[in-house]
Amino acid sequence: MKIYTKTGDSGETSLLGGNRVKKSDLRIDAYGTVDELNSFLGLLRDQEVNLHRAAFLKDIQDRLFTIGADLATQEGAKNVKKPDLDPSDVLALETEIDGMEENLEPLRNFILPGGHPSVSIAHLARTVCRRAERRVIELHALTSVDEQIIKYLNRLSDYLFVLSRMMAKELNVKESIWTPRN
Repeated sequence: MKIYTKTGDSGETSLLGGNRVKKSDLRIDAYGTVDELNSFLGLLRDQEVNLHRAAFLKDIQDRLFTIGADLATQEGAKNVKKPDLDPSDVLALETEIDGMEENLEPLRNFILPGGHPSVSIAHLARTVCRRAERRVIELHALTSVDEQIIKYLNRLSDYLFVLSRMMAKELNVKESIWTPRN
């Protein structure tokens, strides 16, 4: 099977279910941003500091593929087999967040991203996650979107923020506190 089909050369692509839409369609932008996030998660998983949590990060990547499949499915499509998110997926993120927060100083200030390349990757993933969430919410205003997706992306951005803090601690990196000029 060839990777190129030439069916998108006119600027359109197919949704699961068969409809063709412009590649600039909000639905395509939403699942494309989730795909971008998934790539950042792969980079984050590859960081040495995350070797002990690589399996969990890979599970997140799997959930992001699930989200992408859901977003790529046209509304009302019949006979399209795809996995679904489960409330336990959100709970798994919350459990991880709670476990990391037990080992972190309470947050009292805004933190500037950076301090170590691995920590910066976590912050990049977090911001792409927030963008994906915004795109999905925008899509949800126009058509039906599984609310578990919105919850999952919201919790995932929280997880990525706490993970960045945990990584900084594990790497012995001092967090840079934002202090406003006035």
